[in-house]
Amino acid sequence: MFSHDWFHRGGLERLRDEALDRCARKKFPDETLDDGAPSNEFEEYRGALETRIILYMKDGLTYEMKAMVDVGSSGALAFECVPVDENYKVGSIVIMAPYDDIARVEVFAVHPDDKPDEILKIPGFRSAAADTREVN
Repeated sequence: MFSHDWFHRGGLERLRDEALDRCARKKFPDETLDDGAPSNEFEEYRGALETRIILYMKDGLTYEMKAMVDVGSSGALAFECVPVDENYKVGSIVIMAPYDDIARVEVFAVHPDDKPDEILKIPGFRSAAADTREVN
């Protein structure tokens, strides 16, 4: 389902726009976009929304995309991800993943004033050893 064209030629952007529209419509349920230009209040609210792009991989790992990276390949998605582990937050992590390995893409849109106090941590970078370790 996912391909170079989907990510780089509008699919991801359309999904992001849909999340922004739906979040703004939740705040302004009486706003209709079919009958002309939206109100200034709607547009200001929508413009202030932030998004998080989450990639779920077929191997069970999950990544939050910070930005796509152009490395000259159309056979795999290259992106900088948001590190979860404190040890990696001092640098930058760039991942290259075959499009066939991507199971699902989520876009979460939220207004900065409505953000939950506790930020959801995305469980990427888990190792099999860490997952099976028992705590005594």
